Amino acid sequence: MKLEDIAKKAKVSRSTASRVINNDRYVSADARQRVLKVIEQEQFEPNPAARTLVTRRSNIIGVAIPQTANVFFGDNSYYPMLLQGIAEAVNKSDHAMLLWLAESHEVRDVFAKRVVRHRQPDGLILTSVVDRDPLFEYMVKHNRSFVMVETPPAYADRVSYVTIDNVGAAAEATRHLIQIGRKRIAHITGQLTIQDGIDRLKGFRQTVAEAGLLYEELIKPGMFAAEFGYRLMQELIPLRPDAVFCGGDTAAIGAIRAIHEAGLRVPDDIAVVGFDDLDVATKITPALTTIRHRVMDIGSTAARLLIDLLDGRLEHPHHFVMPTELVIRGSTGGQG
Repeated sequence: MKLEDIAKKAKVSRSTASRVINNDRYVSADARQRVLKVIEQEQFEPNPAARTLVTRRSNIIGVAIPQTANVFFGDNSYYPMLLQGIAEAVNKSDHAMLLWLAESHEVRDVFAKRVVRHRQPDGLILTSVVDRDPLFEYMVKHNRSFVMVETPPAYADRVSYVTIDNVGAAAEATRHLIQIGRKRIAHITGQLTIQDGIDRLKGFRQTVAEAGLLYEELIKPGMFAAEFGYRLMQELIPLRPDAVFCGGDTAAIGAIRAIHEAGLRVPDDIAVVGFDDLDVATKITPALTTIRHRVMDIGSTAARLLIDLLDGRLEHPHHFVMPTELVIRGSTGGQG
């Protein structure tokens, strides 16, 4: 069945039928209902290529994650959870998703060129953006439609993003360690080229400084990965910390392994707090005290935000700050 046939059966013009199929806002409710009824009855499927030519929209959402596949599918479930949230929102809105993952050892400018030379997506969702990130800079400079997952490293007043209060959440995690009586509190940071890692360090540093417990030698720049938590905890143990706040759960898991291998106990000798509340947090013994934020919800919110911006339902730039909470478990003396 052709578009003309749909229009004739619905008793509307061809242009009105086309606007309904392409989800144009400027159609009366009655006309829209009649066209949709005919489409359902006839099981009409519009030609995607033809629709793209008319609307200049592909209904494809791009997701660019400059992390290699081994990181994406390894011990860190953050990215799969984020992607699941994005996919659910994209599917519900009848869009498709195109994913870019960096290749092993691929530098960021090469990754950026690989993403931008593809014109199919209507917009992009970006994550793990570093300072002067070439893909981020390109999107801002050329006024391309995109939404960031996390606080942008620059141009915050010009960028739409979904984030959490990393400074406040890190401060809450650190205050918990102070409240249970810990005095030598270490911090294994997340990636300090990413704003999330920078802000979590800021929240930690401010809180221990206010309590008179700031020891610079107990701050170890790291990454959001178990191997860094393990190695940096080994470096910290001779400095006799009685607690450690890790910038991510996977780093905290590595830290707990190093503590156990040193013959020390968690939380009796060293209390441990993580960040993200990934699935690994409850699979370790003792279970990990951590900052919970709903990663899937962040992904779905970012996807809905981008689609709403593309459809004109929201004005750009638009910002969402999602809630967090401290979940107390066995690694700091709670249950589990």
